[in-house]
Amino acid sequence: MTWSAPGRVNLIGEHVDYAQGLCLPFALAERTVVEASVRPDGRFVARSDAERGATDLPLDDVGPGSPAGWAGYAAGVLWALREAGHGVGGMDLTVTATVPLGAGLSSSAALECAVAVAADDLFGLGLDRTDLARACVRAENEVVGAATGGMDQAASLLCTAGHALLLDTRDGAARQVPFAPADDGLAVLVIDTRVRHHLADGRYGARRSAVEEAAAALGLPSLRDAAPDDLRGLDADLLARARHVVTEIARVREVVDLLDDGRLRDVGPLLDASHASLAGDYEVSCAELDLAVEVARAAGALGARMTGGGFGGSAIALVPLTSVDAVTDAVRTAFARAGLATPDVRAAEPSAGAHRDA
Repeated sequence: MTWSAPGRVNLIGEHVDYAQGLCLPFALAERTVVEASVRPDGRFVARSDAERGATDLPLDDVGPGSPAGWAGYAAGVLWALREAGHGVGGMDLTVTATVPLGAGLSSSAALECAVAVAADDLFGLGLDRTDLARACVRAENEVVGAATGGMDQAASLLCTAGHALLLDTRDGAARQVPFAPADDGLAVLVIDTRVRHHLADGRYGARRSAVEEAAAALGLPSLRDAAPDDLRGLDADLLARARHVVTEIARVREVVDLLDDGRLRDVGPLLDASHASLAGDYEVSCAELDLAVEVARAAGALGARMTGGGFGGSAIALVPLTSVDAVTDAVRTAFARAGLATPDVRAAEPSAGAHRDA
């Protein structure tokens, strides 16, 4: 049998999930598919169409740092479920994916969540999606060593077609917000710069540590509780990081209000402001992302910003359907003139979350 889970695009609410903030992701049509079966010998065996060879080890040997590489995301889910007291045994996995790797579209969470729903079915766990998301986050944090928050996993497991997911990472509350750009004559273009990132390389973790340090300096449990005026006493480095988080959470609320009012076309300036904050205060953009955003706006996008963890990956642009070709051509031409690899540009369709495939 096969199970699959989608990648995600975060419309807005970047780098705030580990600050108990608000995020607004939606699931992509691109998915990671796992063909899975139970192994009676207690081993974890995994193959991927994107990698040579197989990972094969006893499930008892899975834990922090083991196995290394992509297989840690999959095996780590089984480890986390076992650590939570669930009866999970060995598994045989074959992985295929259309979610681009390293593009900031949560290919890792798609793999984790596909494995999670497969394990839930195969071992009859009967867990709800919140419990599965928790196991996926623990796999990424503790086995792989990437200090990410829980937005990606929640989006991959909880999103529904034609909606974005308003996720409150403080209490896990989620609400489906109607989001169907084509109905408004718009498209969300995903511009994959082909600059690959790796969130376990320390830079992502450094941002998270700064946010936690800023909250501690303010005597707050998280920056979710901070207002802009509260930040004045922070030193310059912490101030910039904290200012991004506080203003980004506010932008999420504004975007949701606009979507609830049927005013998707008015979201563009908030996307622009998000990118400026991520590039300036948070310093997680790069030259290729900045170029994609600048050119898309000049060619007719209503707004654009980087999406995902940053340091490469993808940007998104909110574009009238009549301008999709012009924006796509302009971005590709600009990259060619700069001597950069041709970016992949595709429209993102808000899609369904993880499930067992028919």
